Amino acid sequence: VGLQNRMSRVRVLQGANYIKEIKMIETENSVPNWITKSTSSIQTYFRGVRSEWGKISWPERHQVITETIFVVAIVFVFTVAVYLMDIIFKGVLSLIK
Repeated sequence: VGLQNRMSRVRVLQGANYIKEIKMIETENSVPNWITKSTSSIQTYFRGVRSEWGKISWPERHQVITETIFVVAIVFVFTVAVYLMDIIFKGVLSLIK
């Protein structure tokens, strides 16, 4: 128990020193250091997005329309199949009573 208390005190003191360092840095600069770092990383992220955006190969309009029709038809067929199975199971289970 004694070691655990000592270790936790060390962690608290290290955290307190870290907070003091951050406050000192913030008072020295007009903008806190963590804001400038996050702004830089956000800008880097969007630059990467812009460069990757040009590499996308978009499908043709005809292909999109055809595949959309297939998806809607398949969803409709499965919906009807599940509905019919539901009716059949209700009928079979009603005979059990």
